[in-house]
Amino acid sequence: MLRIDAAEVCLLRTSLVLLFVNVSLAVALVIPLFAQAAEQTLEARRAELNRLLADEWEYRLRTQPELATQVGDNRYNDRLSDFSDKAIADDLEHTRQALARFEAVDVSGFPEQEKLNHALMLRSLREALDGAQFKDWEMPATQFGGIHLGYASLAFDSPFRNKKDYEDYLSRLRQIPRVLEQAMGHMRDGLRDHRMPPKYLLEKVSSQAQQIADDPLDKSPFTEPLRKFPDSISEPISEPISEKDRKQLREAIESAVKNEVAPAYAKFAKFVRDDYAPHGRLDPGVWALPDGEARYRFAVRHQTTTDFTADQIHQLGLKSVAEIETQMLSIAKAQGFSDLKSFNDHIRQDPKLHAKSGQQLLDLYTQYRDQMYGKLPELFGRLPKNKLAVVPMESFRSADSVPADYSLGAGDGSRPGRINVNEYAPEKRLLLNVEAIAYHEGVPGHHLQFSIAQELTGLPPFRKYDLDLNAYTEGWAFYSERLGREVGFYRDPYSDYGRLQNEIWRAVRWVVDTGVHSRHWTRQQMVDFFHEHTAMDDQNIETEVDRYIAWPAQALSYKMGQMKILELRARAQQELGTKFDLRAFHDAVLDQGPLPLDLLEAKINTWIAAQK
Repeated sequence: MLRIDAAEVCLLRTSLVLLFVNVSLAVALVIPLFAQAAEQTLEARRAELNRLLADEWEYRLRTQPELATQVGDNRYNDRLSDFSDKAIADDLEHTRQALARFEAVDVSGFPEQEKLNHALMLRSLREALDGAQFKDWEMPATQFGGIHLGYASLAFDSPFRNKKDYEDYLSRLRQIPRVLEQAMGHMRDGLRDHRMPPKYLLEKVSSQAQQIADDPLDKSPFTEPLRKFPDSISEPISEPISEKDRKQLREAIESAVKNEVAPAYAKFAKFVRDDYAPHGRLDPGVWALPDGEARYRFAVRHQTTTDFTADQIHQLGLKSVAEIETQMLSIAKAQGFSDLKSFNDHIRQDPKLHAKSGQQLLDLYTQYRDQMYGKLPELFGRLPKNKLAVVPMESFRSADSVPADYSLGAGDGSRPGRINVNEYAPEKRLLLNVEAIAYHEGVPGHHLQFSIAQELTGLPPFRKYDLDLNAYTEGWAFYSERLGREVGFYRDPYSDYGRLQNEIWRAVRWVVDTGVHSRHWTRQQMVDFFHEHTAMDDQNIETEVDRYIAWPAQALSYKMGQMKILELRARAQQELGTKFDLRAFHDAVLDQGPLPLDLLEAKINTWIAAQK
């Protein structure tokens, strides 16, 4: 047993007191130093994330110059993307390294917005790597969005404000043979690897490319800028272009189109027709590819941003079709018809319900755009600054395209957004769904959502311009179709029936897309299902089913996104009661740019809590 006498106890007590005082002083000095170091570490980590985001955006603009042009960054307007094997391999390696750099950033303690920037970039990079295994670059040509169509639209998405803009465009024209040659190389690889689109769609691709090659100079999409030389055009230093320079630009562009671009398109068309299309797959579903089932699973997850399986979505589609048909039947009966079949047959056969001309379609889309603009303040607190034009769709793609679609405006507002109206075979196009499509493609749909996203401040550019989130963007546009009814539109019962036709159209998509790509449906089964459940015209049905076949799972995104937004709105209304403000809800859905549906839900849940 240890003995301690009084003196030792006194000495020990004194030592402990001194030790406590010294330790306390040390701690008092050290804690602020630790806090300062931790703060510096936090600030350094935040700065590192912002630097990585800026570097990644610069990389994307540099390697995707067409994207740079689209967002209004003109530094790379004289370049086209490099689709060589080396460029693709380098890009994949860059993505792996970028992912590692972003994963290394510790975001603990970051503001929520910066955490979201980090999460969205990680998600984007991981999806890019996950999708690379399917080598989509080996199938770059479809009748709906192939490389040959993308570059034929170049003039419509480029600026032509000064002499340099025309010179940049000329430089790009001279690179088109190179990108088409690179595309053909990848298509040969796809042929070797048995990654082939359907044969009948490739035959359309060949015809499209040949038509572009055969266009006379005064009708070619590539000479469009020459038909719109501004009356007053100035250099960046405000010196007008001389007549001599205009003449030289005209001659150079026409020569490039005639001697370089058109022959390259003719070569591409011949390759597809003679060497490629004959080997196209005979089954329309993507399941027929070597990696078909995994490819479709990935596409479903990517396009819906959910974990729904193809079977679950198929069943949801069947249920939704039945529910919407109940609503449609009430309108049919009010018009004197006993069932949907007889009413739909009447709609298909009545010439008064079909367009008489392309101009009539243009006028209707313009009318619906203008009337909705006047109602937007009732629905939104924030409105976009960029304008919306209504224009004819390019003729080289109209035969195989949708009734109308949307083209983004420039991020700096220098180019308006566009509703591209399909004037092909107008007598075959129904009028009753034009109003709903106008709201979907224009305002309050795509144009409003994309323009607001581009005009947001405080977000990194990749979130405003470069997130591929169709469940959000198409879901919003589909949801927007309903808003017309809330502000007193769809006054004609046939137009309201057209709105419901658009509703069932998207529900049918759930059924036929999963049907063809997961359940081995034939193309005819898809067409028959459309005829059984909609009044859609044959022209639209044909282009729609071909689009789903060419672009697996994209058609699933519309109703999935709409369903989530409606669910969140209902939740907000229920929890907030009289405090619910529709304008504020819409602003909350739009004020962060596109989001995956799970993150949108988390965002709106937080917003609801803040409103209470």
